[in-house]
Amino acid sequence: MNKIHYAWVVVTAAAVMRLSASSFRTASAVLIPKIVETFGWSFGMVGYAFAIQWIASGLFGPFAGWIGDRFGYRKALLIGTALFVTGMVLTSTMRTIIELYVYFGIIVSLAMAIFQVPLTIGVGVWFKKHLGIGMGILQSSQGLGPVIAVPIVLYILSFEILGLRGAFALPGIGGGIILLLAIAFYRNDPSDLNLRPLGSDPSDPIVKPASQEDAKIRSNVFLKRAQKTNAFWNLIGIHYWGCAGHAILVVWITSIAMDRGLSLTAAGSVFMVMAVSSTITRFGSPIMSEMLGSKIVMAVCFSLQVFPLFILFFASEPWMFYTFAALFGIGFGGEMSSFPIINRQYYKGAPVARTYGWQMMGAGTGMASGAAIGGLLRDVTGDFNMTIVMSMIFSSLGVLSIMLLPSTKKEQISDWETYLPNKNNDSAIEGAD
Repeated sequence: MNKIHYAWVVVTAAAVMRLSASSFRTASAVLIPKIVETFGWSFGMVGYAFAIQWIASGLFGPFAGWIGDRFGYRKALLIGTALFVTGMVLTSTMRTIIELYVYFGIIVSLAMAIFQVPLTIGVGVWFKKHLGIGMGILQSSQGLGPVIAVPIVLYILSFEILGLRGAFALPGIGGGIILLLAIAFYRNDPSDLNLRPLGSDPSDPIVKPASQEDAKIRSNVFLKRAQKTNAFWNLIGIHYWGCAGHAILVVWITSIAMDRGLSLTAAGSVFMVMAVSSTITRFGSPIMSEMLGSKIVMAVCFSLQVFPLFILFFASEPWMFYTFAALFGIGFGGEMSSFPIINRQYYKGAPVARTYGWQMMGAGTGMASGAAIGGLLRDVTGDFNMTIVMSMIFSSLGVLSIMLLPSTKKEQISDWETYLPNKNNDSAIEGAD
């Protein structure tokens, strides 16, 4: 009987981390009406906190990738855990809008960058085959997270003694404990356990990861070569358009539903339906991308972020919101989940953490745009109709951008290692920095 490869332990630990950290950050969107009511801030002002969070997370993405490449993914995850707990606990003490922006908008966002970039790329090094299934497990955990987190947050909120402050502090502390337990099972590389990546030929040598200095050089050289391709920049743009399109709904769907007469519980349930629906494609999209090519899967998912929006213009009853959420969630879940696979298809086994970090910068700024524009349009127009229109425009631009991507059947820069400097050539090494 074959033993279970440790790659599945790593991906399970990573899924638990993604669920614990990202889900409570996302679930915080259901607290927006309560924050507005408690502090008297406008929807737009609160929306800026989410915008700042995603901007900071996006800008930190390349640096988070650099930390993972240079020092190892496990150390990066410990840093992310410390930032997550600190940010959530401090948010529970906020009294001014500036504190919300700094604690939730910046500190928590830095943790999210680490749990998106090094965590995702770190899982990839464990798989030579079946990466789609591994990424499906990891990505679906993020979709499943709000299903668990939203009821917990709303339950905490129901206790007057805990209220809004408890809804931030308790998930922060509890999530931190879970993160530390998961990191205990996480390993940077198969060679740490004298193993080969899952799916490797048994005759392949067990390759140790590059030293910190070599890793730095390889990462810099690959990034410079990748930046010379159109696909590198287009993937950043696609992540921007897609995330701007769905961020509007992730942040504002609860408020939209309540604006149309639904209770907080019913509106929160709409958010949960979207999360459950997205879990299906978060799992299936990486698998289908590995089988059919990421380009076609991404195009289909982006399209499903566009057409269900027509329902929202007329939605007034709970069943209409639930129908929208189920359909939109399919596109929303599959859109981001294909990116790790397309990086593997374009760049094979190259050190892509920083490249993926740049893509996540596009995602972060896109999420920020959606959060900020959605709240601003609500304040200016008095309803969410123009907010919905902007979501439709953003996602449509994403579909057009995907059409410009090259085929995933061809590796983009297969010769990048020929540009590595000679170790005896000091000037060449300096040029790689």
